[in-house]
Amino acid sequence: MKPIQWAKNTMPKTEDANLPIMSMEEVAKARAFHKTIPGYQPTPLAHLTHMAGHLGLKDLCVKDESYRFGLNAFKVLGGSFAMARYIAGQTGRDISSLDFATLTSEELREEFGQATFFTATDGNHGRGVAWAANRLRQKAVVFMPKGSTQNRLNHILAENATATIEEVNYDECVRMAAAAAAKVKNGVVVQDTAWKGYEEIPSWIMQGYGSMAMEADEQLHALGISRPTHVFVQAGVGSLAGGVQGFFANRYPECPPVVCVVEADTAACLYKGAVAGDGGEYNVEGDMPTIMAGLACGEPNTTSWDILKNHVSVFAAAPDWVSAKAMRMLAAPIKGDPQVTSGESGAVTFGVLCEIMTNPDYRELKDVLKLDENSQVLLFSTEGDTDPERYQEIVWEGKDYLD
Repeated sequence: MKPIQWAKNTMPKTEDANLPIMSMEEVAKARAFHKTIPGYQPTPLAHLTHMAGHLGLKDLCVKDESYRFGLNAFKVLGGSFAMARYIAGQTGRDISSLDFATLTSEELREEFGQATFFTATDGNHGRGVAWAANRLRQKAVVFMPKGSTQNRLNHILAENATATIEEVNYDECVRMAAAAAAKVKNGVVVQDTAWKGYEEIPSWIMQGYGSMAMEADEQLHALGISRPTHVFVQAGVGSLAGGVQGFFANRYPECPPVVCVVEADTAACLYKGAVAGDGGEYNVEGDMPTIMAGLACGEPNTTSWDILKNHVSVFAAAPDWVSAKAMRMLAAPIKGDPQVTSGESGAVTFGVLCEIMTNPDYRELKDVLKLDENSQVLLFSTEGDTDPERYQEIVWEGKDYLD
């Protein structure tokens, strides 16, 4: 089996100009907006006490996003908040005074009109954008990369969006979405990756993701855990990772958690940058075959990358078997621990943590991260069984796909 690759962060620091994007004040705005959406409630934090003991940790908690608004993934937090902030700006309002009921009112519809929100996705982000657009009585157009499953496409189409699976990779779909939006009146790109000239909306999406981190922090406190000593978070373009890292760096500036960012090894653009060590951006080109469809992104979010290279301790690249094994372990936990239904992109951080704590081959990585019996680790299971058929093949039938 292919090994987990990892690199300690030795990149030169920058002025950290993007860290304020994830300030407590900005994240609180996102959280306050999300609370106004019908059906909002914090997703569970699974406290895996027996697994923590098995792995030699003090505490292990997994934020279970399979319960988010019935959409089975966290992504809607970013897309919905970004769309709300866009509409707020276009109508001269502050997002702090614009709740979901106002956004869906006939009065605002008459004032704002209708926009078409364009995006690229493997499934979860596009479904979240389509879901939010549908409820806001706006339009959504979604481009999906080759390899996307019919099941995920169907979920997006069910939200009255226009959606297609293209014969190109994710990054090319992003370019297609941007080009299509430029040709349409009131066309708006809602993408969770940033590039030069396109930074504002991705920063709002990151703030939306911050709601999840803020929930987790509150739930840890309720368990008597004053702060996580370690956070493992997965990355595609890095928006989630930057949002989570940014939140905790702002939340605990004097004693921030040690953070490990995990990517799929076939799409590990951030890890590639960490290996280079010069602080530059490095892309992964061509096909990126992996079961972790949500992480199959080859070009980093420039805004998030700046936060990550200033604060992350380790970047890791994991093969598919790591995620597949983790999915099975979370589905069949040690007796007494809660079950977590975690999809391919959701489980990989747990898989990496388990290998670090149990496989002597990763003793050096364990030492670099300073993981031991006093560690209190927070993970994010970012999706549930978003593709039930594939989930069952992996968990029930033991299929590891590409490894």
